[in-house]
Amino acid sequence: MTQGGAHAVPPCIALTGGLGAGKSTALAALERLGAATLSTDAVVHELYATAAVRDAVVARFGPEVAPAGVVDRGRLAERVFADPADRGWLEQLLWPLVRERVSAWRAATAARVPAPRALVVEVPLLFEAGQEQSYDATLAIVADERLRRERAAARGHRAVDERAARQLSQEEKAARATYVVRNDGDLAQLEHRLSAVLGMLSR
Repeated sequence: MTQGGAHAVPPCIALTGGLGAGKSTALAALERLGAATLSTDAVVHELYATAAVRDAVVARFGPEVAPAGVVDRGRLAERVFADPADRGWLEQLLWPLVRERVSAWRAATAARVPAPRALVVEVPLLFEAGQEQSYDATLAIVADERLRRERAAARGHRAVDERAARQLSQEEKAARATYVVRNDGDLAQLEHRLSAVLGMLSR
């Protein structure tokens, strides 16, 4: 942070966790607690709506993944998650574009007056993509394995096993993260734990 009354730059935190751990719930809670938040999953959704990304995906996988000219993420996932080569191709297409969007958001949001308590970016594949060095700190959301699978199934995630297989275990994510917050209880408990993390970051 800058001193002498100049504009203080809030810390930028990467939020991650395994499938069904409750990352989106935690992100929304952090926003209520005064952080500015961004979901890279939402950024990817926006990118799929662009002509450049849509056309590249159709050229690679065929028009069936984009019926009526709109990328069907579920159909695309079924194709991609089972094939490492296809998954690698898609990641190389998307990740540089996502990083550009995140960088622009960080610059614009950090300049707000008054500044938010923190900038929090949800990055599901943070460690897998080697992006953790781009942030001031990292926060892993963890939960009981049975609870995670129930949440993932309830949300209709396709190819759950394939998605989980491409990620580090949540134990590994927790071991690498600066902070770890459990999401096994109710929303009030989660917000209390996240508020404590924000308090440590602002010291």
